[in-house]
Amino acid sequence: MADEGSTKTQTAGVTRRVVLATGAGAAAASILPLDESAQAQMPSAHVETGRKVHLSALINGQRVSLELDSRASLLDLLRERLGYTGTKKGCDHGQCGACTVHLDDRPVSACLTMAAKIDGRQVTTIEGLSTGQDLHPMQQAFIDNDALQCGYCTPGQIMSAVACVTQGRATDPDAIREFMSGNICRCGAYVGILAAVEQAAKVMEG
Repeated sequence: MADEGSTKTQTAGVTRRVVLATGAGAAAASILPLDESAQAQMPSAHVETGRKVHLSALINGQRVSLELDSRASLLDLLRERLGYTGTKKGCDHGQCGACTVHLDDRPVSACLTMAAKIDGRQVTTIEGLSTGQDLHPMQQAFIDNDALQCGYCTPGQIMSAVACVTQGRATDPDAIREFMSGNICRCGAYVGILAAVEQAAKVMEG
């Protein structure tokens, strides 16, 4: 066992200056480029792509047949490949409702729906609601009741609102609020949205 004197002798040379100098040297070494031999031993980055799948579907009444990455979302297919930019990318986690579209007449979050899942099915976006220059009753009701401000969430709001009526859920204000609760309006236009759904329901169900 070393005595106290030898211990002091071993540690006496370790000063604050030595510690700082050693730390600075280590930090500098960590940012210097590796030599060629060291780089050769590093694993190379490999970006794996998904397999391609073919799908055929009706989108806004038009037959679409194409090949795409099996990992693509319906939202990216609609916006990036097909140009249906009315469907908005909001949270990209299925929590805001901005990307709501109809899949076989049922509302879905396009950001959480795999594009490959629509093969042989029917998709309707906000662009597919109107007939020529004639707006859908829900679109007109949103205008009449000033049910929007910035308008970013409006396409998703309208798609959910249409489903609310067609599924028989627009029976009273509370039922409408419950059905529409998955669609967030950061501008707070909820009073106008409720009024728009009630107005359109009378036309759609009349």
